[in-house]
Amino acid sequence: QEHAYPADELMPLTCRGRVRGQEPSRGDVDDALGKFSLTLIDTLDTLVVLNKTKEFEEAVKKVIKDVNLDNDIVVSVFETNIRVLGGLLGGHSVAIMLKEKGEYMQWYSGELLHMAKELGYKLLPAFNTTSGLPYPRVNLKFGVRHPEARTGTETDTCTACAGTLILEFAALSRFTGTSIFEEYARKALDFIWEKRQRSSNLVGVTINIHTGDWVRKDSGVGAGIDSYYEYLLKAYVLLGDDSFLERFNTHYDAIMRYISQPPLLLDVHIHKPMLNARTWMDSLLAFFPGLQVLKGDIRPAIETHEMLYQVIKKHNFLPEAFTTDFRVHWAQHPLRPEFAESTYFLYKATGDPYYLEVGKTLIENLNKYARVPCGFAAMKDVRTGSHEDRMDSFFLAEMFKYLYLLFADKEDMIFDIEDYIFTTEAHLLPLWLSTTNQTVSKKNITTEYTELDDSNFDWTCPNTQILFPNDPMFAQSIREPLKNVVDKSCPRGISRAEESLGSGPKPPLRARDFMASNPEHLEILKKMGVSLIHLKDGRVQLVQHAVQAASSLDAEDGLRFMQEMIELSSQQQKEQQLPPRAVQIVSHPFFGRVVLTAGPAQFGMDLSKHKAGTRGFVATIKPYNGCSEITNPEAVKEKIALMQRGQCMFAEKARNIQKAGAIGGIVIDDNEGSSSDTAPLFQMAGDGKNTDDITIPMLFLFNKEGNIILDAIREYEAVEVLLSDKAKDRATIFKGKMIPNYIIDSNLEMENMDQKLSENDSHKQNSEEATSASQDVSAISEEPEEGESSDVTEPDSLPPAHTSLPPARADAESVSISHQDSCVPGSDDAGALEPACTRGDSQPQEQQTETESNPKVNWDDKVQPMESILADWNEDIEAFEMMEKDEL
Repeated sequence: QEHAYPADELMPLTCRGRVRGQEPSRGDVDDALGKFSLTLIDTLDTLVVLNKTKEFEEAVKKVIKDVNLDNDIVVSVFETNIRVLGGLLGGHSVAIMLKEKGEYMQWYSGELLHMAKELGYKLLPAFNTTSGLPYPRVNLKFGVRHPEARTGTETDTCTACAGTLILEFAALSRFTGTSIFEEYARKALDFIWEKRQRSSNLVGVTINIHTGDWVRKDSGVGAGIDSYYEYLLKAYVLLGDDSFLERFNTHYDAIMRYISQPPLLLDVHIHKPMLNARTWMDSLLAFFPGLQVLKGDIRPAIETHEMLYQVIKKHNFLPEAFTTDFRVHWAQHPLRPEFAESTYFLYKATGDPYYLEVGKTLIENLNKYARVPCGFAAMKDVRTGSHEDRMDSFFLAEMFKYLYLLFADKEDMIFDIEDYIFTTEAHLLPLWLSTTNQTVSKKNITTEYTELDDSNFDWTCPNTQILFPNDPMFAQSIREPLKNVVDKSCPRGISRAEESLGSGPKPPLRARDFMASNPEHLEILKKMGVSLIHLKDGRVQLVQHAVQAASSLDAEDGLRFMQEMIELSSQQQKEQQLPPRAVQIVSHPFFGRVVLTAGPAQFGMDLSKHKAGTRGFVATIKPYNGCSEITNPEAVKEKIALMQRGQCMFAEKARNIQKAGAIGGIVIDDNEGSSSDTAPLFQMAGDGKNTDDITIPMLFLFNKEGNIILDAIREYEAVEVLLSDKAKDRATIFKGKMIPNYIIDSNLEMENMDQKLSENDSHKQNSEEATSASQDVSAISEEPEEGESSDVTEPDSLPPAHTSLPPARADAESVSISHQDSCVPGSDDAGALEPACTRGDSQPQEQQTETESNPKVNWDDKVQPMESILADWNEDIEAFEMMEKDEL
C-alpha cells in the first residue's frame, strides 16, 4: 500500500511498484501482470485469516473503486484465473461470511462477485478451440482472435495451465448460477483425461490445444503438471463428483508406481515410464506432500517433505531446481510457498511439533535472509544470498497464510478454516458450494476406469484431525532414516576410491570436456555404455545402454554424462539469440544483387556493431575442414576463408584461419541439399572456453547457399563478398570506390536478365522482411561430424531400459547442442528416444528465406553477355552515388 499501490507487484529493493511496460520485460513471468492491482486482490482473504478485518474492508473498497479489468493487455489465462479470479472469489467468500456475523462488511452487496463474473467472461474467449483446451493467453479487452488482441497464435499449453480451472470456474458458476464457466472447465479436464497415455496413465507436460498431441512427453508432479493433479482431488472435495476422485486415484497409482522413488520424485517418459527423464527436481513439487496428506498417504508425504527440508537446511531456501545428489541446479528462489503449504498439512495430519520447528526455521530464514526495508526480496542465488528486486503476489497470498495457520490456535481464528478448501493459490472457497446451483450434471463420465487396490485409498480425504493419536512417534520413525540424506548425497555401495584400489578416484568424463575426435574420450563413452550413432542426415545420436556399461558405477557416470549434455544444450539455447546475417556477393557480375542469409556466431566480430561489415575476396582453405593448421596461408591471407562444416569445433576453425591471416570466415554445411528455405538457421556457439581471442567475423551457410558461392568461384575465379549484419544498397557498397567502367560504358540491352535480377531483389527483400519478422536463430555448438544433443533421459538411479539422447546438431568435438527447437524425447520401435520437437518459450520459428537459387547453379544458363546484363542499369548510374536508402 505504501510503496506500490496501485501497481501489480512490489519491487522491494527499489521500493516502488512494478508496472508492466515501465520495467524491463521478464518474459512469461510478466504475463501474470494485468494492471489490475494483482497483489491487493491476491491478498484479500489473507487479511481475514490474519484477523485484519478492518484492513480487509478497506482493501475491498479500494478494489471495487480502483481496479479496472478492461485493460488492453495480454495476460496468462492460468495466472489470471488462480490469482485474480481466485482472489476475487476468495474475497467474496470471506466477505459474505463476515457480513453474516454482523459486525463487518454490512454494506457489501456482492461487488467482488460481480467483478469475478466480469473477469470470467473475459477469460472465456480463450476456450474457443476445437479441443476445449484454452489458449495460454488472452487479451483482457479484445479476447483472442481479434485483430488487436496480439495473441491467439499459440498452439501449445501446459497441462496445469489447462487443468487448473475447475475450482475457480465451478465456484463462479455455483455462486452466480451461470453454468457456462463450470462447463468450460470440465470440458478441458475431460479432454486431458481422454488424452492421457493409456498404458501408463500419465500425462505429459505440454499439449497441443488444437490436436491434443503431447508436445512434451515427460511426466512428473512439478512444474507444468502439478496443480492438474491437485485440482482433480480438490474438485471431488468441493463438488462431490466421484469421477474426479476416480481420475485422481488412477493418476496417483501411476505416480507412485513410476515417478515416486522415495524420497525423490523424478520425471519419467509417459511412453516408457520405467525410464527417468531427468536427474533433477524442481521446487514446485514441494506441494505434493501436502496433497498426499489430503489423499491420506502419509508415509511418502513425510519422506519427501523431510528430504526437501534437508535441502532447505543446507541452502536456507529451496532452490528452483536441484539434482538427485542435492546439488543446486537452478539457484533462484522466488519465495515460493509450496513447502510451507506441505508443512502445514503435515502438522494438521500428525500433530507432530516437529513441523512447528520446521515452520520456525522458515520464518527465521525469511527474516534473516530475505527481509529488506520495503518487504521481502526473492533470492537470486541461494548459494550467495544475493537478492532479486521481486516479490510475487503469491508470497503474501500463500506464504503468510500457511505460516500463520501453522501456528494459529482455533481461538486465534474468527472463522472455522475447516469449512473451506484451499485453491492452488490458497484462496478460500466454502464447501457448501457442493450443494448450491448444481447446474452441471454429476454423471460419471470417466471412461475406461480400472478398479485399483482399495487399500491404497483407505485414507482418501481424511478429516484433518490427528490420524495417529496412539503413535506420536510415527512421523519421527519415518523421518529418522532421512536425517542425513543430503549430507551423504545418496551414498553408493562402492566408492571410486575403493574401486581404484587406492590409486585415487578418477573423475568421470564431463560433457563440457568431451571431444568426439579424442579416442580416449570415445573409449570412456563405451565404458559408460554410451554409443555414438552417425545418422544419414549428418547428425549424431547418443544412446546409453546401462546394461552395456563396464560396471554399475560406469553406468551411473554415463547417465550423468547424458544429463550434462542436455543441460549444456539447454544452457546454450538460453544464451543470447542473434539475428541472421548476410553474405552479399559484390563482385562482377553480381554487384550486390545476390544476398545469402547466413547464421551468426556467438564469438568473433559482432557485425551488428560494425556497420560497414567485412569485405574481401573469398578463398578455399586447405584442409577444407579447417580443423588443423592451414597449409595454403598465402591464398587465405587478407581474404575471407571458405571451409566445410564438421570434424572439429567452429571456434577451432576460426582460430586456424585467423592465424593464417584471413579477415573472415564462412562455414558451409556438409549436409547435401540443406537450405535456409527449409531449415531454421542457428548461431554457431563457442567451444566452452574463452573465445575473446577470435576477432574475425564468422558466418554459416547451408549447403544450397554455400554452393552458390562455390559455383561462382568456378565460373569467375575472383569472387568478392561482403559480410554484414544486413544487406547493403549498391551506393553503400561502392561508396568511395570507382564504379566499374563497363557499368557506365555499356550500351547493350538485356531486358530479360535485368528483370530476373529485379525479381531476385524483390525476393531478397521479402526474405529480409520475413527474417526480421519471424526468425529466431537457434544455437549450435560445433559438431562432431554430425551430431549433437537435445533433451534426453537422465535417471539418477539405473533403470533396466537404456536411455538415449535424441539426435541434434553438433560439430565433432562437442556432441552438443543444437536446440533449434526445444526437443523432448519420444519413442521409436527400437527403443531409442527420438525427439519430438516443439517450440519452447522463445518460440523459434522456421526461416522462410525465399532463395530460388539452385544448389548447382549453372551460370552459363543464367548469365548472358555482361553488356546486356547492365543495359537497364544505365538509367540508374547518374543517381547511383545518392542511393543511401536503397534496401535490397
